[in-house]
Amino acid sequence: MRNTLSILLLITLLIGCKNKRPDMGPPQIPVYTSQTENIALHKDFVGQTYGLFDISIRARVDGYLEGIHFDEGGKVKKGQLLYSIDPAPLNAKVAEALSMVAQAKTNLVKAESDYKRYKPLAESNAVSQSDYDAAKASYGAAQASLEAAEASLDYAKIQQSYTKIYSPINGLIGRSKAKVGDYVGREPNPVVLNTVSRLDTILVQFHLTELQYLNIINFSKAQEAVTNPRKEEKAEVELFFADGSRHPHLGKVDFVGRNVDPTTGTLLVQTSFPNPRELVRPGQFAKLRLTIDNPNDVVVIPLKCLQEVQGQYSLFVVDADNKVEYRSVEIGQTLMDMVIITSGLKTNEQVVMEGLNRIRTGMTIIPQEKAFKSIRNNQ
Repeated sequence: MRNTLSILLLITLLIGCKNKRPDMGPPQIPVYTSQTENIALHKDFVGQTYGLFDISIRARVDGYLEGIHFDEGGKVKKGQLLYSIDPAPLNAKVAEALSMVAQAKTNLVKAESDYKRYKPLAESNAVSQSDYDAAKASYGAAQASLEAAEASLDYAKIQQSYTKIYSPINGLIGRSKAKVGDYVGREPNPVVLNTVSRLDTILVQFHLTELQYLNIINFSKAQEAVTNPRKEEKAEVELFFADGSRHPHLGKVDFVGRNVDPTTGTLLVQTSFPNPRELVRPGQFAKLRLTIDNPNDVVVIPLKCLQEVQGQYSLFVVDADNKVEYRSVEIGQTLMDMVIITSGLKTNEQVVMEGLNRIRTGMTIIPQEKAFKSIRNNQ
């Protein structure tokens, strides 16, 4: 009996010690002090590059490709011979047209001689009026036949000239889509033989959604870009490539589509960039950054401080008494791993940066200021 009481007493003491927890005090939570930065607002878009001119080199007559007179992927000059097509069939057509012209000239000489011979005879009533009218009609028909023959000769010579294909501009030419001996100029054989691009200026086209268009025209600088692209003061456009590098030259908006495409709900915008070294090539996908407003002082915090639920953003702010306050905010432009707060937060306020799942409204914490190294600094 005494042993049983001793065991019960020991168990009671152990349970009492287990339930008694030491007072650990308020938790230490990393915080970030909101800062003000002078930032120019911009929007990013994805576009595709084009040459200032991308001209298709076409076979305008069909025939066997006889020669290629350029280096693929090299530079060509305006008027340089690029391709030659076997001219023999078209030379024959020219010769045929020449013979038709010669025959028409012979017929015209005879008809003119008859007309001149019949005319004085008709005036003296030596021949019938019907014979004179027939001679006159034959003379007119011979003149028309000669004109038709000469037109056919001109057309045959034009077709013959198409067997030599020349570069329309100075530029960079691509890979040929046909080889010597191929039959070209008629589907399904190659009709477009190549493309020549002028690259000293590069064009980049992208599309604005209807919502993006409505948003950016609220900013005066962007509004000038999309509504008056011919104005001298234009919004600056930056060009970034797939590896993150930036094109050394700024661009400008030089074309905005007339209407929003009802099938896609987008508006076409074209920008142009100097490309003196011709390093940018057509067909590249690139990121465009359009400046939509001049630099302004804005509140910026790390993106990781935010919580988002159904498009609504919130964060935890630490007040002067180290108590946590839940606060809804409105955000602006995202700057990689930072974000602009447009409403709900002032500068120099402490914002909880880590341990968001460990705190609640009204909770007292020990804020620990923690530096944040943004990847923007490496750009």
